[in-house]
Amino acid sequence: MLPPVESAPLPVGEIQPVVESAPTAEEVSNIPGGVRAMINAAMATNDKGKIETVLALARQAAPHGEEEVKAIETAWRADVAEKARLAREAETNKIRKAGLFELWSGEGQLGGFQASGNSNNIGLSAGLKLKRQGLDWSHSLRATADYQRSNGVTSREQFLFAYEPRYQVKDELFVYGLAQYERNKLQGFTGRYAISGGVGYQVANSGDLKLSVKAGPALRVTNFTVEEDETRLAALFGVDFDWKIAERLSFTQDANMVTETGGQATVIVDSSRTTLNLVSGLDAKVSDRLRSRITYAVDYDSKPPEGKVSTDTVTRLTLVYDF
Repeated sequence: MLPPVESAPLPVGEIQPVVESAPTAEEVSNIPGGVRAMINAAMATNDKGKIETVLALARQAAPHGEEEVKAIETAWRADVAEKARLAREAETNKIRKAGLFELWSGEGQLGGFQASGNSNNIGLSAGLKLKRQGLDWSHSLRATADYQRSNGVTSREQFLFAYEPRYQVKDELFVYGLAQYERNKLQGFTGRYAISGGVGYQVANSGDLKLSVKAGPALRVTNFTVEEDETRLAALFGVDFDWKIAERLSFTQDANMVTETGGQATVIVDSSRTTLNLVSGLDAKVSDRLRSRITYAVDYDSKPPEGKVSTDTVTRLTLVYDF
């Protein structure tokens, strides 16, 4: 029997055979490494604007890799859509499980002044807004108070409280209800109650611009300080406008006009009294939750009580805290 044959060792210095591995996707890619790094860096920011800009630049920088860039963009958009879907589902479940006193957000504002010397003045302005946003229903509460004394005499004492529920019929169309109470002795009434309901429409609802209008019938009861009380049917028209001018600056415009009828809560015949409440505001953001606000309010009554003027205006400077 022949002995086994042993392989002879390779001579010193001879190159060993090398088994080559398969090339990676990046090695066969038509996108240069620098461009791919730029895309990855943009993706890491999760900034939609930056990612779209970088992908557009990548197509120009690597025209031969356009199909790869398109595939990257398709996968990214699918991922964004899936995350948005999951977030909507989580928010929907949260709203459905929430109790009556949960999910409320709002803002509180406070401003005031005091002066002494030739005249002794003290003034206070306060406000509160609360809102609860549901799936179809939303509820908002609003309260404001203005008080001022000049040389020991009350020169302004105005209070307002309003509650408004809304039901979203479609994306832009909604129906509303409104219950409102006002008190302003200087304008000649100790109480003014209004109940209204109707339809509204969201004219614009972008990130920086929001505009909605509403209209409907109303019933208003006014308790005058001197004259007899009035109960009248009316028509209500409202406008709500919000505009984000810059990152830390925004403008708001709220208006409500009520036109009463000449009858005593029976039938609309003609216009006997028209009131207009117009509030323009400019907000400057101080921090994430704190804003400074200046507002100019106009209260107009086409038929003021005897001895009163038709138009009353007030300028407020307040600090607003969001919660």
